[in-house]
Amino acid sequence: MIEVQWLVPLLPVLSAVLVHSLSAVLGKRVAQLSVTFGTLTVLVAAWGLLTHLGTADGPVWQGGFSSWGSLLHDPLSHIMSLVVAGISLIVHVYSIRYMTEEPGYARFFILLDLMTASILLMVSAGDLITLLVAWHLVGVFLYFLLGHATESKPAQRYAFWTLITYRIGDLPLVLAAVILYQAYGVIDFPTLFARIGENPDATTVLGMPVTTTAALLVAFSAFAKSAQFPLHTWLPYTMEGPTPVSALMHAGIVNAGGFIINRFAPVFVHADAVLHLLFVVGLITALIGSVLMLTQNDIKKSLGYSTMGQMGFMVMECGLGAFSLAIFHLIAHGLFKGTMFLSAGSVIGEARQSDGVPNNPLYTFLVERKPASARLPWLLIGLVTLVVPLAILVLAHWFVAADFFQKQGAIVLLFFGWITGVQVLFATHRLDANNPIRLMLMILLSFALIVIGYTVIGHAFENFLYPDDAFRNAIYHAAGIDAVTFDGLVLLLALIVLGGWLTSYLKSRQRSLWSPRFAGLQLALYSLISREFYVADIYDRLALNLVGLSKRLNVLLRWY
Repeated sequence: MIEVQWLVPLLPVLSAVLVHSLSAVLGKRVAQLSVTFGTLTVLVAAWGLLTHLGTADGPVWQGGFSSWGSLLHDPLSHIMSLVVAGISLIVHVYSIRYMTEEPGYARFFILLDLMTASILLMVSAGDLITLLVAWHLVGVFLYFLLGHATESKPAQRYAFWTLITYRIGDLPLVLAAVILYQAYGVIDFPTLFARIGENPDATTVLGMPVTTTAALLVAFSAFAKSAQFPLHTWLPYTMEGPTPVSALMHAGIVNAGGFIINRFAPVFVHADAVLHLLFVVGLITALIGSVLMLTQNDIKKSLGYSTMGQMGFMVMECGLGAFSLAIFHLIAHGLFKGTMFLSAGSVIGEARQSDGVPNNPLYTFLVERKPASARLPWLLIGLVTLVVPLAILVLAHWFVAADFFQKQGAIVLLFFGWITGVQVLFATHRLDANNPIRLMLMILLSFALIVIGYTVIGHAFENFLYPDDAFRNAIYHAAGIDAVTFDGLVLLLALIVLGGWLTSYLKSRQRSLWSPRFAGLQLALYSLISREFYVADIYDRLALNLVGLSKRLNVLLRWY
């Protein structure tokens, strides 16, 4: 079985070679050839996962060229390989018709196969060198895919922008690999992680701790790859590339940050300060991405900022110690966001055919902001929205794992789940309905089913990825902070949420008093958001200043 797993990254490479060799003979039928190899890749990846589930073996390292060119067979590599291969196959099938009128038809499928092979090699790499090579190739092939339309200047510009950002993300990972090798003398992951566990207090240059330094560098690399603020500007502008590429990006490209953090989990478990940094950066990115998504008038760009927000949540989950939850989030997001990108063209086509907006209760509520004709008492709704989601969340997690509440990261996740439930219930209770009680009960039932299903699947997934209970507890412990600071932060967040909730209610009841007072502030805030917080403008200004400085240096030093 172990030898067969080499086929997972090799089959797409073989497909690319055959497509290139037979394109003159087969013409556009090379797409079927590429899809066939994609199907075989999915079957082999699924076989590897099923075989791993059927055995009690731990991680298995398979050597290649000496100590590099190796694969690591563990739950993380198997599940990621299946997800990547599955989404890639869907993108291949979608591209058969989507790209049929585009120039470079065979070239596109060659690049698609090579990109798939690079991602599969990245998630299965068993040593530092193989991981670095695959990590670099992902950025290179993404550049060629985004710039596939060579006649499009915006596509070429933003493809190069992405390449530069990815190169910035490559350097920290290279430095982390060098530091780990100098400190422990090995590059294969099983031996490296074992030596880190035996000697986590090793130091490097200037007496800096190896684990903290390496974890910080890996985190910086993940920030660039997963579009964390302020290195996020490349993601929403890559929408100039082909739609299938945008969908494939969610199979393991933009999600690579969550994967790389999980791959180096034995390093992060000894770097609590870096985990706190992950939480802060992820939270800021999630908020900014979610806000920017609401102001976009381009459907693909809106989806891009939505991805930025979701990647922020993913990194924030890692910062809380919920590493397995980040992978679960990565997989779920890759599936549904890839589907949304592939459906974007159909949505645009339908909108062009019929520009009339259906006048239904949901549209009336969301757009025209007309309240429902019959509503439940406000105090009753307030109690229901505050108490019921919290009760459902607590009972569901207590039933699955009673010790769940002893972890600070778990409490924070419950807090965010509670906020989401409160927001949904408070917003939807104003929908127009003949029977508001029935509507509220259906909403509560749906929320309960989602929470229970997510809780059961989430905990089972955690046991699958990290079966060692002591290691899971160690990660949560590393992500913890002192009790006084933690209680203060939770109280502050609760007050902010309750303040916003009450403000929304008062504004809906006293629109004439609140709107004129804050009209100027709202306009200024919207202007700031519509300009995307001026981050891209700042980068453009810095680039112009850098070019001007280089010109003056050329003149001064006579390099021209």
